[in-house]
Amino acid sequence: MSGSIRIGIAGAGAIARQRHLPGFARIDGVDVVSVANRSRASAEQVAKEFGIGRVHENWQAIVADPELDAVVIGTWPYLHHPITLASLAAGKHVLTEGRMAMNAAEARQMLAAARAQPALVTQIAPAPFTLAVDATVKGLLADGYLGELQAVDLRLSSGFLNRAAPMTFRTDRDLSGVNTMFLGIYYESLMRWLGPATAVTARARIAVPYRRDAATGERCVIEVPDHVEVLLDLPNGAIGRMHVSAVAGLMPGPEVWLFGSEGTLRFEQNGERLSGARKSDTGLRPIDVPTEKQGSWRVEEEFIRAIRGEEPVRLTTFADGVRYMEFTEAVHRSSAERRTIHLPLTADW
Repeated sequence: MSGSIRIGIAGAGAIARQRHLPGFARIDGVDVVSVANRSRASAEQVAKEFGIGRVHENWQAIVADPELDAVVIGTWPYLHHPITLASLAAGKHVLTEGRMAMNAAEARQMLAAARAQPALVTQIAPAPFTLAVDATVKGLLADGYLGELQAVDLRLSSGFLNRAAPMTFRTDRDLSGVNTMFLGIYYESLMRWLGPATAVTARARIAVPYRRDAATGERCVIEVPDHVEVLLDLPNGAIGRMHVSAVAGLMPGPEVWLFGSEGTLRFEQNGERLSGARKSDTGLRPIDVPTEKQGSWRVEEEFIRAIRGEEPVRLTTFADGVRYMEFTEAVHRSSAERRTIHLPLTADW
């Protein structure tokens, strides 16, 4: 499309303030013209900080604003589905935060609505942790560095158990749905390298069954696990393992290991370090990631260029969002039902 692209922000959360608003401000011909937040006061504060001209009372007013071309959804996951469907129905492009939806059914409905409006751009803010090395890892895999993939090991822990921590949206099923800690966002990164899993077997534990709501002080039941162990069946028959925990103090990571018949790769998130070894090596060695292959956060640029018809959305599409939402739901079901869950959950999308 030609002319200025006018954007409304429905939910100015941390990512919207830290990344989206500064990102859009750097792009010529893009104007963030309105914002709505959980309260009028917080929306006015964001508007003042970023020079946004209009403050709306709620997300419905953002969607109904006839002057907007696109809506950026920065709310918690429970609103991603209704705001997306309403925005697309109103003829507006959509960029939403990760944790695409509350569950796989909502995600599939969002994808169906996007496909029914092919002229509109839809995008999910991508998992950022592996962006710098994605192209290099995929190149090494394609060149046979590992030989045949045998096993994958992902480790992520936020530290020792904290019983006094308040309930947040991440530990509130009513706000986050079947999403559990950072499972979905890390699985999204693994999918870029290895493709989607074919089956999931999971076990989970809730270490602290009650927490206090940070805003009200109310004692609330916790239904989101503090520790999850997931076994993945990968497309080539290899087995993956994900340890995601809020109780595993001093567990190494965040890191991902890829073990193959001819070599090993290790990615350490802190420092974005990639290392590897072949059979003939005695230990891991740093792997250079050429500057020209280093990916970076360019979500706002990609969204605007897609609207202008200059490139397609790659990170992250709604189809990939459905895949990681099906994975998070499969983990939830597997743990609750004590059985293996096969993927995809349904072929009807």
